[in-house]
Amino acid sequence: MLTRRQLLRVSAAGSVVVTRAPHLLAAQYDLIIKGGRVLDPSQRVDRVADVAIGAGKIAAIQSNIPPYTAAEIIDASEKLVTPGLIDIHAHIADKELTPAHCLSTGVTSLVDAGSRGAENVDELLKSAQNAPNRVRILLNISERGLADGATELLDIEKANVPAARRAVERSRDWIVGIKARLSRSAAGEHDLEAVRHARQVADPLKIPIMVHVGDTASPLPEILALLRRGDIVTHMYAPAPHGMLDDNGRVLPQVLEARHRGILFDFGNGRTAHWTWDVAERAMQQGFLPDTISSDITGAGLTDQVLNLPNVMSKFLLLGMPVDQVIARVTSNAAHAIPEYKSYGTLRIGAAADVAVFELKESNFEFADNYGHKRTGRRKLFPYAVVMGGKKVA
Repeated sequence: MLTRRQLLRVSAAGSVVVTRAPHLLAAQYDLIIKGGRVLDPSQRVDRVADVAIGAGKIAAIQSNIPPYTAAEIIDASEKLVTPGLIDIHAHIADKELTPAHCLSTGVTSLVDAGSRGAENVDELLKSAQNAPNRVRILLNISERGLADGATELLDIEKANVPAARRAVERSRDWIVGIKARLSRSAAGEHDLEAVRHARQVADPLKIPIMVHVGDTASPLPEILALLRRGDIVTHMYAPAPHGMLDDNGRVLPQVLEARHRGILFDFGNGRTAHWTWDVAERAMQQGFLPDTISSDITGAGLTDQVLNLPNVMSKFLLLGMPVDQVIARVTSNAAHAIPEYKSYGTLRIGAAADVAVFELKESNFEFADNYGHKRTGRRKLFPYAVVMGGKKVA
């Protein structure tokens, strides 16, 4: 009889792999992620358990699944086990930032939010189609998106509605919404007109719009009035002028009403004038939390402020959000925000086996907002292992 010592060996990466003798053992599962704190907000699961995977799907979540029933074991003791992360606002058109890098940090699904427009989206489509993780695109309403700099709507004639509509229709499986950047630097006085152009593309195709706000020419309530259920406001914690807080630091009633109408509010960390600790803290103290937490990561963000989505998530731990609520905003909530991702962001039995494992380390960690203001947090999430479609990829 084979002993347990003979059956198990520890890989160089630290995971435990089951070695099966021919004809003596038949593995029930391809992989077991063993002994971690499983956090799946889609099912309100928060407990220490094993996650078993077979044929690329979640097969079981239960305690003490025998290790010999799997071909491979990931030891997740004292780790967090979550659905694969969904980043609804990233910029992979930047050559320094690859989908593979995002995958290594736990992001199994992401959205490029407006890097390219109808005139030059083809290269971005190829990148999405060849990515090792799941990538979809929000088409910039401006013809060339950010390719010629971040001033794409100063000439509103670049918001070519027929061209954008044709681009979406050609690639509907990959282009899942429209992006309009409305800050003065991007759109000047044309912010409301840009939203109306985006509506003309999105409405017939029944896809959402994401609007980038912060330092807009028009007050935020005027922009919100043009949005509909399922549309997304990103950079929600942008400071004045025309942010979400009134002069007394209270959340505007029009912002509360917009959420009631089904408009979603996304964090969107980014690097430039998108958020401050003060605005985030004031809004959160009034119960106005983000629906989704996204990175708005670019190549420059790999080493400045953003770093990766888990780092951005850790800022909300510093702000007092419980870890399960943070996870919800990058899994189940994010899946709700992007209809094409509605089947992901979950560890339900039968769901695609996209899983992220994190170490939640305790020490002193420095985090920054977009204005160079730094705070020290006690906890930070670090990627430990990533499973995509049932296969360990990081």
